[in-house]
Amino acid sequence: MPSCSRCWNSSCLCDQLQLGFYLCRICYGSWSSSSFHCLAVPAFRDVIDVPLVVRRTHRNRQEVRKELGIGDEVKLLIFNFGGQEASWALKEESLPPGWICLVCAASPKQEFPRNFKRLSTDVYTPDLIAASDCMLGKIGYGTVSEALAYKIPFVFVRRDYFNEEPFLRNMLEYYHGGVEMIRRDLLTGHWIPYLARALKLKPCYDAPINGGEVAASILQNTAIGKLCTSDKYSGARRLQDAIILGFQLQRIPGRDISIPEWYSHAENELGLRPMVPSKDRSGCNITGAKELDFDEFKILHGELHGLPDTVTFLKSLASLDFGFSSNEKTERHNVRERLAAAGLFNWEDAIFVARAPGRLDVMGGVADYSGSLVLQMPIREACHAAVQTSHPGKQRLWKHALARQHARGEGFLPVLQIVSFGSELSNRAPTFDMDLADFMDTDGPISYEKAHKYFAQDPSQKWAAYVAGTILVLIRELGVQFHDGISILISSGVPEGKGVSSSAALEVATMSAIAAAHGLNIAPRDLALLCQKVENHVVGAPCGVMDQMTSACGESNKLLAMVCQPAEVKEQVNIPAHLRFWGIDSGIRHSVGGADYGSVRVGTFMGRKIIKSTASALLSQSSIATTSQEYSTGVISDEPDDYDSALLEKEATLNYLSNLPPHRYESVYTKILLKEMSGQTFMDNYGSHDDPVTTIDPQRTYALKAPTAHPVYENFHVNAFAALLSAASTDEQLSALGELLYQSHYSYSKCGLGSDGTDRLVNLVQQMQHGKKNGSDDRKSTLFGAKITGGGSGGTVCVLGRNCIQSSEDIIEIQQRYKAATGHFPFIFEGSSPGSGKFGYLKIQRRFDGRSVH
Repeated sequence: MPSCSRCWNSSCLCDQLQLGFYLCRICYGSWSSSSFHCLAVPAFRDVIDVPLVVRRTHRNRQEVRKELGIGDEVKLLIFNFGGQEASWALKEESLPPGWICLVCAASPKQEFPRNFKRLSTDVYTPDLIAASDCMLGKIGYGTVSEALAYKIPFVFVRRDYFNEEPFLRNMLEYYHGGVEMIRRDLLTGHWIPYLARALKLKPCYDAPINGGEVAASILQNTAIGKLCTSDKYSGARRLQDAIILGFQLQRIPGRDISIPEWYSHAENELGLRPMVPSKDRSGCNITGAKELDFDEFKILHGELHGLPDTVTFLKSLASLDFGFSSNEKTERHNVRERLAAAGLFNWEDAIFVARAPGRLDVMGGVADYSGSLVLQMPIREACHAAVQTSHPGKQRLWKHALARQHARGEGFLPVLQIVSFGSELSNRAPTFDMDLADFMDTDGPISYEKAHKYFAQDPSQKWAAYVAGTILVLIRELGVQFHDGISILISSGVPEGKGVSSSAALEVATMSAIAAAHGLNIAPRDLALLCQKVENHVVGAPCGVMDQMTSACGESNKLLAMVCQPAEVKEQVNIPAHLRFWGIDSGIRHSVGGADYGSVRVGTFMGRKIIKSTASALLSQSSIATTSQEYSTGVISDEPDDYDSALLEKEATLNYLSNLPPHRYESVYTKILLKEMSGQTFMDNYGSHDDPVTTIDPQRTYALKAPTAHPVYENFHVNAFAALLSAASTDEQLSALGELLYQSHYSYSKCGLGSDGTDRLVNLVQQMQHGKKNGSDDRKSTLFGAKITGGGSGGTVCVLGRNCIQSSEDIIEIQQRYKAATGHFPFIFEGSSPGSGKFGYLKIQRRFDGRSVH
């Protein structure tokens, strides 16, 4: 397996094979029986053939079919399109009589014919492939390898613009393993002829399938230096650099002691992470100012706060000032990103740096947009933004931006240029630029709707809305005028799609740095509300405000207690010394822009409108009844009415569902709320749902009762949780706190915001809590509760436990057991760091002092 320098240049597909390392799949899988690399890629200086990389089965065919309740005589088709959600219309007549189809990655809302079965999202597909008689899916390395390995005929659909497809097709043909289905027949359900042809095939691949083990052996030899030379451009040396990055990406917090010496040395050499001696409870390193000092920049304003990730970012920033000759080690990083970033700043001028962390949702979650109290912890992982302003005539522009200026013939205009490090990990473009004039119409700034359409037109650059959108919000909301060009470098350590608010960290860091560069003094709370507008209106994600508030206002090792009406910080709650919170990533990507989150929010606001309308009607009936009694008897009864008029008046004007006490919900309103309601029925009866950031689809049916009840009870749960945190340290306290987490978790599931992965993690915590560890029933519990976090539908689970070594070991065991069950090795979040308000900003200037690097 060659070293994968291509990964640094484009969105190459990578597989995590063994040892947590990343390798390119471009170099294995071909039709030749002796050589499996298929394309000549100049970036690969060395090529080592390895066998097919195939995931091993955990259970045999009989065991799988018995669990599914399917006899061996039944023909079984697995419908497998990788990470693409199966949202096609599935038809019963698509299959021959007596066949059953197992569908991977199906939408929970999708209706299935009786001969189709939905598979859970975390199912281990190799077992099912091996137990099937045929597979239908898109052609790709994984599907081809596993179909051939388990001798399963593969009915495949071609993939346009997939350069490796011809080689994979030839490989299937060579080993009698594939039948091509045209896309039209796939979509119309004309499958039977293809399945009949596939059953006549006799796949004959008998070559080794241990490519993972072979590649791991190569990695191990490279890691200990057996294959590494002093030539910085040899394949082995580049592979060692890739292993270093793999360790950086997969490192388990708190277990750096297990990293080999050669890696620590190389990582430090590359400036990925400073080597520092010790850590406090937050996970931040404890060092003196001198140990965090460096020579690259003069700090004109601000301080480092002992944060090693900030030091790492500044070192990375300083390295951009080095030339990019073929002898420089910076070629080890993504060349495209770093070349763009190297031309971004004028090094003689000041640069402004801000930092904003992600957050772990301890309690509150989706109830934030219903006005609940929430408890949020800023995590150790954070986003850094570096901003420099320049006169349009002095701004360093990329060639295409400069050409655009010349083509306009209007002289130099201010340009926004953005570089985002880490784009290769997120399959997005690493750069974005636009003329700031594009934010203006003839009569003022463009609308949010127009901006949303502008950024949504290119999916690879949609990410730029989170960054550039902060500028538009400052223009529209504060009347800020931007006359100078703006250059922005983004580097985020907050993983995307894991439900820890990577988007809020990005928005808050960016706006904080822009505000500092332009002399704007924006209070953290106000800045968070402005950033929420970016996400709601420019990005188009209907999130609440707790993410931005935590990133802006949070404090290290404290829970931000905030009442979201709209964003009132109640207090910073100290985390008791005997408690600790962790986040465990389920591997199921979370997005607040997803359908489930948005539909639940719509259902919540529909429920609020129905409660308000019901309260108004009851109030009116009560008034009529009272008046009738006065006229008929001349006296007013002093018996208490079935409904308290004063309470009904408040509920008729209810702004936040969380203000409705649970007993009032149960006694008055739960009986009038339907389980679900169509959008059309709601609009016919109640009009608008009065939510400014979501729209009702008349054709859709929305869950109503569960989303309405959730914030009513969640607000009560959060208040109880906050009160219990100050109680005496006892097992009863921990158990009660944990029970509140569990109740919150299952309430998410009732709303439709659960997922198989997060449910599995919560179940593993319960098993550890109740002593089901390696068959033991007598161990003392150290973990007490867990819940899905944020917007739900995947992402991260928050776990509560004792602050002790045993609980950390239990967390690691859960990590290992989850990987064994699902194949996903979850990232663990632990530790805390300050929000952007506490960090402030850095104003830095490049040091030369006779040590100029030019």
